[in-house]
Amino acid sequence: MSTRLDKKMAALKAAGKKGIFIYITAGAPDVETTIEAVKQAEAAGADVIELGLPFSDPMADGPVIQTASVVALRNGMTLKKELEIVRKIRTFSDIPLIGMGYINNMYHYGFEKFVTDFKAAGMDGVIVPDVPHEESGEMRRICAAHDFHLTEFITPGTTEARMAETCKGATGFIYCVSNNGVTGVKKIDYSTIGKVCEKARRFTDTPLAVGFGIGSPEAAVEAAAKSDAVIVGSAVVKRLLDGKMEEAVQLIRDMRAALDKAYARKA
Repeated sequence: MSTRLDKKMAALKAAGKKGIFIYITAGAPDVETTIEAVKQAEAAGADVIELGLPFSDPMADGPVIQTASVVALRNGMTLKKELEIVRKIRTFSDIPLIGMGYINNMYHYGFEKFVTDFKAAGMDGVIVPDVPHEESGEMRRICAAHDFHLTEFITPGTTEARMAETCKGATGFIYCVSNNGVTGVKKIDYSTIGKVCEKARRFTDTPLAVGFGIGSPEAAVEAAAKSDAVIVGSAVVKRLLDGKMEEAVQLIRDMRAALDKAYARKA
């Protein structure tokens, strides 16, 4: 498999840079803002976009992204409309796009149809936080057949035995959850997930991306210490919901600058 995501992560590694994944909820506060935010985020230094697929009970998400999901659903967001957003993004950008959603929507749509339709529209993979690895065998098989990434998770509580199992066939990137809880900006000791990342390196060469809690350039630098990338969601989504696009874009610029200063290989 050699997807846009694979190529981007390989290019970052070759350049000695850390990746920035930016989560944006599709349709919050509206479709036009979503599409413009993707364009602006990429220009500001984002390497990958996680496109949130709104669901009424987003159990892995904290208050900000829950609110964004409610706004998007009230705006009439559906998977079919989200397909149109992906197609529009592909008219101006080749940035890797990873969907983040919940299994109810995908099963209702038909999981294989979901994969083939979103792949055809230009998406590169999906994150489904409410399906554990042990129950995702059929989903993994379908995704592999279509060169579509299904993201695996590791957390501070993941045992080495389970880590070996979940990392074994992981593609694209592994989502390293920084704390036991939901998404949202909070103060976190990233050395804990750093140790988890160090263990995971024994089982996989797949890139590791740390998410949950990252709301500042300083937090991004800490979270990136032992990982290949950081995932930023609530801090950006809150600004977009508040109509502060430029603040959101400036945060991404500041994170890009801080990560490059801390980690980029000097020429």
